Amino acid sequence: MYRIISGQWKAKRISAPKNFDVRPTTDFAKEALFSIIENRFRLDYASISVLDLFAGIGSISLEFASRGCKDVTSIEMNARHAGFINATATELEMNTQVNAIRGDVFEYLKKNRNRKTYDIVVADPPFEMEVEKYQELISLVLKNNYLKENGVFILEHQSRTKLEHPNITDTRKYGNVSFSFLKPNEPQPEETAENGEIVE
Repeated sequence: MYRIISGQWKAKRISAPKNFDVRPTTDFAKEALFSIIENRFRLDYASISVLDLFAGIGSISLEFASRGCKDVTSIEMNARHAGFINATATELEMNTQVNAIRGDVFEYLKKNRNRKTYDIVVADPPFEMEVEKYQELISLVLKNNYLKENGVFILEHQSRTKLEHPNITDTRKYGNVSFSFLKPNEPQPEETAENGEIVE
């Protein structure tokens, strides 16, 4: 079970079937995260796009939608979990805002390179994921144009998992859960080919 913290469905409790093996972001950590998003980035929820990776049963996706975000794409490997997100969004009349897609996050990021950019990319991988896979995830998001120029990639991980990357601007710890904030890659300067033409 989790609770929507704020917005249209403030205090709404969402209960998944008991046989779902999920670990939603705790209400405490989620409330702290959205406080940071609002105070630091000052984004207008109604005008931003969000990509929620490893979406689970939709704790983060539905929180964004409740706060007015009209463009939330949720990627979740478990078909039943993805179905639950879509069904819950429909029940809460947020189905035009949230689109849950069943798929492996790494494969999705490889197949959809350079198709769409987002203001916020959020990822909550399995806590037992190895550091090397975290680095692969970071690379796929940052090198394939998923973040807008002023966007932010928010990566949730165990506090004992120490991530190092030049794009990490801050890491906030909330008990055994931490959020690392990553900035987009710097735009690459245009290269000039031997014949003098500009190479994009």
